[in-house]
Amino acid sequence: MNIHFKDNMPFFEGVCINDITRSYATPLYLYSQKEITNTYNKLKNNLPAEIFFSVKANSNQAILTLMKNCGAGADVVSFGELQRSLEAGFDTNKIIFEGVGKSKKDIEYAIQNNIRLINVESINELFLIDKIGKDLNKTINIGVRLNPDIDGKTLDKISTGKKMDKFGISINLLSEIILLVKSLTHVNLKGISCHIGSQIHEISIFQKVFTTMKEAASISLSNGIKLEYLDLGGGFGVNYEKDLNDLNITDLGKLITSVFNNVPYKISFEPGRYLVAKAGIIITKILTSKENGGINFLITDAGMQTLLRPAMYGALHRVKALNDLDSKNMHYTVAGPICESSDIIGTEIILPKQKADNYLAILDAGAYGASMASNYNSRGIASEILVHENNFFVIRQEEKISTIIKRDLIPNWL
Repeated sequence: MNIHFKDNMPFFEGVCINDITRSYATPLYLYSQKEITNTYNKLKNNLPAEIFFSVKANSNQAILTLMKNCGAGADVVSFGELQRSLEAGFDTNKIIFEGVGKSKKDIEYAIQNNIRLINVESINELFLIDKIGKDLNKTINIGVRLNPDIDGKTLDKISTGKKMDKFGISINLLSEIILLVKSLTHVNLKGISCHIGSQIHEISIFQKVFTTMKEAASISLSNGIKLEYLDLGGGFGVNYEKDLNDLNITDLGKLITSVFNNVPYKISFEPGRYLVAKAGIIITKILTSKENGGINFLITDAGMQTLLRPAMYGALHRVKALNDLDSKNMHYTVAGPICESSDIIGTEIILPKQKADNYLAILDAGAYGASMASNYNSRGIASEILVHENNFFVIRQEEKISTIIKRDLIPNWL
């Protein structure tokens, strides 16, 4: 979502950012409802498939409600994400429970709420679900997440589909899994799925995934499995750098039609980042500026507690100045306030000359920003604000450290 200026004042959709910063302390997460809706509709109109929003990308209740209202399902990976999705009103038949580490409590909760599928990621989990089904005298609808051993050509930290990754069951064990499922009495295999990682930009990789999974579906059908669902994961690539293109969704849609023409099962995807990343920005205030070793630093109140991606993945985010736009350009390293050397938002960022109390916008922060935030250094959690046309609404209040302290319990012997 681009920030635009009127009379040198920054606007996000139809709202002046200055009006927000006058009322609420930074850092702040801002989301564009229009951008989220338009991006969802782009997927819906180009992909002949069901769309399940990956809740881990942004789990704010308002964002989940917006996704539900758009028509998306929910892809969850924890008890808490399932609770959030149910609270947001998702149809239980449009919720899929993924995750490599589901507890008995997680599984029982999913069963009690009659969600579409629990996607199994290990043989031990398969036995556990069957046992729970037996204890509850209920047959459980499951999918099996396969590990296709396909390299998404992405960062190792967000790769999930190679044979050495912890996710899924080796695709080479599919026939064995089918025989095992047939021997169990309280599971019903209705789907297979895969997810090979995040930030995939090459259509050729998706073609390999589609071909591999279509073959797996054919093996399942030929072995008497009444397959209803084939989930092909997410990972649609988003470029965080200026003037670079995202994954071509039109071409992806054509590929789906070509590969899966006239198949007897539903196709689905589970994008997260693609749907919300570019709809979100972080507004941060410059606390001070300094020069160390020939480097011009801008120290901001947003850091790795607000946006972990740069420190964790070496991720790049564009940074935009909101003040002093006519000043001479300078090269800056934008750094957060956290006592960690890795708390760097970006280096060699070209901005008009800045000073303390100016504001910056960190772009493309709608995914894995607030959902990965922490109160490290006891700094609290920033507010989240949803912008729609000329209106804005706080969808999560700032969680100040004074509130967080009150949650801590002191034993009576101290």
